[in-house]
Amino acid sequence: MMKHWKKVATPLIAIVAFLAFWEFIVWVNQWPNYKMASPSDLIPAYAKYWNLFLIYGWQTLWRTVVGLLVAVVFGTLIGMVMGFSRTMRDALYPLLVGFNAIPKATVVPVIALIFIGQHDFNTVLIAFMISFFPISVAVSIGLSTLEPEYRDILRSLGASKWTIFWKIALPKTLPEFFGALKVAVTLAFIGTNLMEIVEPHGRGLGHLFDSGKINADYPLMFAVLIALAFLGILLYYIVVGLEKIFAGWAERPQG
Repeated sequence: MMKHWKKVATPLIAIVAFLAFWEFIVWVNQWPNYKMASPSDLIPAYAKYWNLFLIYGWQTLWRTVVGLLVAVVFGTLIGMVMGFSRTMRDALYPLLVGFNAIPKATVVPVIALIFIGQHDFNTVLIAFMISFFPISVAVSIGLSTLEPEYRDILRSLGASKWTIFWKIALPKTLPEFFGALKVAVTLAFIGTNLMEIVEPHGRGLGHLFDSGKINADYPLMFAVLIALAFLGILLYYIVVGLEKIFAGWAERPQG
């Protein structure tokens, strides 16, 4: 019981300490809120715009989750193709690396112009585009490093390729997959908010941030950043929970 309480209390204490340090730095330097808003400046912003935070926060969250789910499906399929075929791995890796090297901030305006007015689709698309790469690479590495002895033994016993994948390859890949998914969660949020800020008729927390910038409402801007951080932490711990369910066996006990 004490161990579970410690796991909950430790990050909460760290968050409180961070907020206290943030408040202290602003107070010591006597910064006005248009230069650096303090945590105490954010409370009135949340109280004033609580309905917008609920509406826009939900819009940002569901688009991010959908984009992430598409990235999981597509990234896993691409990773499987590269993991099981050396030829496909040599062919696709340069394309994926080159695509991932392109700054997505430059891609967002192009997508917004191609699909004008389709804000939901554009936002999900950019969230997918920015988050599928680590998933595909992790799955590819997990499958390509599968010990050939396992395959040979199962094949000698008459196992099909599907059985080999389901019984050996998939469980072995899960730790790498969930590690990449933790990274992809934050990347998906970046893609979502880039599109919400750039599109003139965008919605979501990114649009609320842009509204705060236009109106010089700096506490609102910082409040949006903290809301985004909260949603990112929420999704991250959901992934951690799924990891414990499906790949808890790979976690090494720590003293």
